[in-house]
Amino acid sequence: MSELRQAHEFDEDKDGGSYVLRLLVTGASPNSTRAISNLKEICETHLKGKYELEIVDVYQQPFIAESEQIIALPLLIKKSPLPQKRMIGDIHAPVALPVKLNISHRKPGVH
Repeated sequence: MSELRQAHEFDEDKDGGSYVLRLLVTGASPNSTRAISNLKEICETHLKGKYELEIVDVYQQPFIAESEQIIALPLLIKKSPLPQKRMIGDIHAPVALPVKLNISHRKPGVH
C-alpha cells in the first residue's frame, strides 16, 4: 500500500477551520483496513468538506514513522486544529473518537 491522500475542500467561513489528520498503518492488515474504513466514515459524518486525511503505510514510508516517534500502530494524529492529539490502537469507536479528538458533532449536510 503506498501513501494515500484524501483532501477535501475546506470551508473556513462556515465552521471556522479545518482538520488535518494523519493515520499511520501497517500495510493491508485487518487492523489497518478497519482503521481506514472507520476513520473515513467518522470524517464524512462529522467533518464533511472540512478535513484533510493522509494515510501513511509505515512499511512504504518508514521515515515518517521515525519522524512521528511511533510506538504502536495504527496511530491517528490530529495535527490541527491545536492542540495536537494522538490516538493509538484500533480505531473502532465512531462515537468516542470524535470526543477524544475534540471534534464537535455535526450531522451530515448541516452547517
